[in-house]
Amino acid sequence: MEPSDIRKIIHVDMDAFYASVEQRDDPALRGLPVAVGGSRERGVVAAASYEARRFGVRSAMPSVTARRLCPALVFVKPRFEVYKQVSRQIRAIFEDYTPLVEPLSLDEAYLDVTTNLKGIPYASRIAREIRARILGTTGLTASAGISFNKFLAKLASDHRKPNGQFVILPEQGPDFVAALPVGKFHGIGPVTAAKMESLGIATGADLRDRTLEFLTEKFGKAGAHYFAIARAEDGRAVVPDRPRKSVGSETTFQRDLAKLEDILAAIDKLFAEVWQHCARGNISARTITVKIKYADFQQVTRSRTSVAPMSDRTAAGAIAAELARDVFPLRHAVRLLGVTFSGFEARGEPASGQLTLAFD
Repeated sequence: MEPSDIRKIIHVDMDAFYASVEQRDDPALRGLPVAVGGSRERGVVAAASYEARRFGVRSAMPSVTARRLCPALVFVKPRFEVYKQVSRQIRAIFEDYTPLVEPLSLDEAYLDVTTNLKGIPYASRIAREIRARILGTTGLTASAGISFNKFLAKLASDHRKPNGQFVILPEQGPDFVAALPVGKFHGIGPVTAAKMESLGIATGADLRDRTLEFLTEKFGKAGAHYFAIARAEDGRAVVPDRPRKSVGSETTFQRDLAKLEDILAAIDKLFAEVWQHCARGNISARTITVKIKYADFQQVTRSRTSVAPMSDRTAAGAIAAELARDVFPLRHAVRLLGVTFSGFEARGEPASGQLTLAFD
């Protein structure tokens, strides 16, 4: 790789974003273990402060588990409009340096600063400036990873959390990856990590020792990706304003649902939330998916796709209800329901055509 071909990628990740916003706005919460989310029996932690993380509390953890780990845990209801407003402030800072900003969520983004608007030659200096401006503007800290591709930049941002930054140079990439447990790789979750370990793949070095044929046989299409990242290779570009592939809403119930009328009422409420979100964005979906998680945690989905965007709210709502009815009679009572729209197009397309049913 020639020096002129080396990209400069920054991954910026806010530190315990939702919880930090709550501690910023309520001084009484500072220094306390805080969880953003529902405190009910079926609630889930959306974010945890670093004080809470010391007890093992993590996002996506059931609230009852979090409370058991940390009896002094303070639960705060999420305020997503506030988080979005802060996120817009942060995005404005990014765009002072580069138009190539790829948000991953409200609290993290990739920036390609290979050529930047301020003519700063060092990506590490840009990262320091951005973090200082975020702190000055929002009162919140951010961590940053700097490297020559997205995969390594993401790994680097985790390396000095919270409120730090780390650089992985091109000559350091392969050794850095080789020493890392595969469970630390971005994109390798607990299930895949366990499968890799069962195959004798515990570190990046182990992964690098496997052939492309072996990884493809064991992991399908993802095998080629694992083969590349084990060698610190990632050719993905930073893509600004990547269109959302799906929009969904789901809820876990305090008591399991077993009656059809209760499930249909819940589906209607979730459908209305997603439809309203799409209406604000002036987009229509071609696919509606209903997710059902039973009391035994087994999960099924039902989907229906139209050849044209669905612009009739009543008809689309009827499809969501029909997909929910399809799971009756129930195998078990229902713990969680979700509704997701996908296959987006701009509104105004005629909503017609045959519908097809897909199961997965």
